Amino acid sequence: MRVSVLFWPPTARRASRAAGGGRVGPATSAVIVDALRATTTLTVALQRGAARVVPAATADQARRLRDQIPGSLLCGERDGRKIEGFDLGNSPFEYPAATVMNRCLIFASTNGSVALLAASRARKRLLAAFVNVSSVVKSLEAEREVTIVCAGKLGRFALEDAACAGLLCQRLRERGAWLAGASAEAARALAPRNADEVCALVQGSAHGRYLRALGPEFARDVEFCAQLDVVDRTFEV
Repeated sequence: MRVSVLFWPPTARRASRAAGGGRVGPATSAVIVDALRATTTLTVALQRGAARVVPAATADQARRLRDQIPGSLLCGERDGRKIEGFDLGNSPFEYPAATVMNRCLIFASTNGSVALLAASRARKRLLAAFVNVSSVVKSLEAEREVTIVCAGKLGRFALEDAACAGLLCQRLRERGAWLAGASAEAARALAPRNADEVCALVQGSAHGRYLRALGPEFARDVEFCAQLDVVDRTFEV
């Protein structure tokens, strides 16, 4: 298995050597990481019975998609807060089974949906976060080409996503994967060694601190996203 890492979506900036280089093509399986909070939230939502996720680049695009998909839910945020008029925001606590069971989630977020769309040509797209790292690694066992796409922050590096990518790289390397390029090796160097380090890194990251400053409900989200392997499922979107 060949594993590469993009520190931000290739459409967010011109692809560069620093970002890991290149775009996500049809021969690769893409692993999307937005630990705070999109891939954590969507993993929880799918675990609780949501039917599928349709990413949207903008709120207006999401509204147009809602008109095309009867019974769908408008979901997402801008700058951390739920978009006005949307059904749900970007908190894992907003997606109980009673709300999302068998519903299509049209999801537009500041960074996560951008990363999903950037990997739209991939052979498959898997959601990854600290909450389901071990399950994701197991799901990739038979893959030959894997690209980990970090959502980042507005087209820039985000520590929590790079560290999650690094933990995936470390676990995959232990299973014989080849880490391709400087970005994959750099990410692996950031990998937390245990659950305590995951918690400290996520809580202390710039985005973690920003969300916690928004109030106690957001702080609860950060605490949830800072857990390691509390979900034993991997979902393809």
